[in-house]
Amino acid sequence: MEEKPVHSKKSQTAAHKPKPEVYILRDWKEYIGESGLIVFSVLLALVLTEYFNNLHEKRDTRELLNNIRTELVRNKQAEQEQYVYQQNILKTIDSALKNPAFMQKIVSDDEFHWKYIIPEGVVNRDLSTVAWEVAKGHNITTKASFELISKLTDIYANQARIDKVEEKVATVLLSWESRKTANIHETLILLRDNYKGWAFDRAPGLLTKYDEAIKMLDSGGY
Repeated sequence: MEEKPVHSKKSQTAAHKPKPEVYILRDWKEYIGESGLIVFSVLLALVLTEYFNNLHEKRDTRELLNNIRTELVRNKQAEQEQYVYQQNILKTIDSALKNPAFMQKIVSDDEFHWKYIIPEGVVNRDLSTVAWEVAKGHNITTKASFELISKLTDIYANQARIDKVEEKVATVLLSWESRKTANIHETLILLRDNYKGWAFDRAPGLLTKYDEAIKMLDSGGY
């Protein structure tokens, strides 16, 4: 007869006895230290994010203003050339008003021969607004000084008024009345007044404002 192994209750109890668990007790200072480290890490991340965002914004602002400066320099050159051109137009008109034979050349066969007055067109240069419009789209008015924004707003408003001369002069030239020989004297006066009122008389002030704005941008006082 085969004998079965005998296991005592003591050995069975020892085999199923759970292993002791170890608990590490920490005092309140350790908890406060860990919490402080977490808070510090979050704050540091926020500060660094804000710092780099500010750097990025300042770089973008400088780029926008540099583009405006370049545009102002080009517009100043264009306006200087246009001022000379319009001065010659006004001289030609004054000469025609004093010379009936010349006036007869300007209007003949129901046609206004405008090339005698404006050989290169109503305006011979364009004043750009691209950099200014892009900058406004990027909220430049909140990033530069009030003085600079006021100056730039005034400059571009005056450019718009000067550009209006093309429309005003074209209205005169394209009207049927301007093609009548009997009206040539009045037509020339209208042309002269539109050039002077919308463009020529504004040019000196605009050129001065260009210089002032460019100086402000060069000084970095924005």
